[in-house]
Amino acid sequence: MFARTLFTVLMLALSASQWPTIAAKVEAMLAERETTAPEDVAARPTNAPSGQTVLTMGPGGHYEGTFKMNGKPVEAMVDTGASLVAINVSTARRLGFSPASLDFRHEVNTANGSIKAAHVVLDRVEIGSIRVREVDAFVLSDQALSSTLVGMSFMKKLKSYTAEDRKLRMIQ
Repeated sequence: MFARTLFTVLMLALSASQWPTIAAKVEAMLAERETTAPEDVAARPTNAPSGQTVLTMGPGGHYEGTFKMNGKPVEAMVDTGASLVAINVSTARRLGFSPASLDFRHEVNTANGSIKAAHVVLDRVEIGSIRVREVDAFVLSDQALSSTLVGMSFMKKLKSYTAEDRKLRMIQ
């Protein structure tokens, strides 16, 4: 009985003396995880068979990645609630669309209300080994849209897509 009590007391003392070391290691791991840029966590498609791409859910609960639109890299979030791919004027300019040629005649409803948009067709949209041609997109003002959204005009051209276990698998 004495030996068991002594052993328990020694184990508790040893655990208590090591707690600062364990706590420091846990804090360092958490700090490293928080300082890792979201694009480092979710932006790179994981290895998948040809014609498939898998995105891991980012810290904000969204699937984000570096898409290539008309051959140019564009950070974008997959948004199945968006009918079309949505880009802002600055991104459209980078992709080869002249702001002067954009016709903002379409009325679109967004989470922030109704806004005018210009229709364009992206020659190609790529992510990982997936390549889709002729994707409809709307261009919104820079004030109305700060990031690019990959909507259903891209997703419906895929054979399938599934979201499961914090992974979005897209199959062409």
